[in-house]
Amino acid sequence: MNRQLTLALSKGRIFEETLPLLQAAGITVTENPETSRKLILPTNDEALRVIIVRASDVPTYVQHGAADFGVAGKDVLLEHGGEGLYQPIDLNIARCRMSVAVSAGFDYASAVKQGARLRVATKYTETARQHFAAKGVHVDLIKLYGSMELAPLVGLSDAIVDLVSTGSTLKANHLVEVEHIMDISSRLVVNQAALKLKRERLQPIIDAFEQASKR
Repeated sequence: MNRQLTLALSKGRIFEETLPLLQAAGITVTENPETSRKLILPTNDEALRVIIVRASDVPTYVQHGAADFGVAGKDVLLEHGGEGLYQPIDLNIARCRMSVAVSAGFDYASAVKQGARLRVATKYTETARQHFAAKGVHVDLIKLYGSMELAPLVGLSDAIVDLVSTGSTLKANHLVEVEHIMDISSRLVVNQAALKLKRERLQPIIDAFEQASKR
């Protein structure tokens, strides 16, 4: 049986904030994804490697068994649906919030009250659809992959649904948060077959992650 474990991570904040959790499990990633061009990074444990993928692709790699486990934001998991994934722990890392924002001069409350059909730009179409449907607000969703803040400024949309961390990007672009949809953090996701077949290798790492995430 293949004893190699593969962990899927995305570059940036999730990678950086997962490192202390790995260290709690005695694992050190021996190359930096920001400076290395490699997409498969070795660790001090030759039976464990890290693959660097897009944040939105982590659940797919884990679901299909190309990675045994990974770390993905709640935002990504809600869009993916989380099928075929065991999600044992909220790691409490990469924390932010999902919010609705509009241009500073736009009267969102009145538009919603009057039953106007809002144009909403977002990468998170599933989450946005459910949020507005629950409120009984009619929306036309416009799928974008980046620079959400631009959409209301150039008339593409009335509002955006996006992740907000400090709010400084919104402020810099004269946008205001008008609704908090949910808090977001990153979760550990595990391939269900790997959990059965490689449990003795995986479980100690899962346990160490859980302990470290509570500190």
